[in-house]
Amino acid sequence: MKDETSAEPNLKATQSMEETRIAPLVVDTVDSLRHLIGKEIAGTTWFVITQERIQQFAHTTDDQNWIHVDPHRARQESPYGATIAHGFLTLSLLSKFMRQAVKIRSGVRMGINYGLNHVRFPAPVRAGNSIRARFTLLSLTGISGGFQAVFSAIVEVQDSAKPCCAAEWVVRYYV
Repeated sequence: MKDETSAEPNLKATQSMEETRIAPLVVDTVDSLRHLIGKEIAGTTWFVITQERIQQFAHTTDDQNWIHVDPHRARQESPYGATIAHGFLTLSLLSKFMRQAVKIRSGVRMGINYGLNHVRFPAPVRAGNSIRARFTLLSLTGISGGFQAVFSAIVEVQDSAKPCCAAEWVVRYYV
């Protein structure tokens, strides 16, 4: 499959490539995150959501709703004028975005997605739109064998006033 991590073709002409590249936050250990509680800690680069990716997700999840998989009908009948990504597709990209946003140098044996406390999909992602994520560390607590981090994850759609996904995500890091 084609690498879709670069979204430069969809950027405004006035935006430089440097403005879209955000360096990851690099910390020595999970505990090093503690001083960042309550602060936005990282963002990601823009990522294009293609119709092909939407089709693959529809196939994988058996969600073949026409609003996702039928561009012709969506252009004619959808209030969005195009096919849109599944909300769960957007949500599933949080792991990809987190790997791009935060790097922990040492001490993590395993990180797991522990779940979500809150999820909303305020705006659609049309096929061809670019999205990116911003993460704020809400809490970091010790657990048996490691740490539990709760992040606010906001996924933005380029040129949209509303985010396409707002979630409170719980990640466990075992050391």
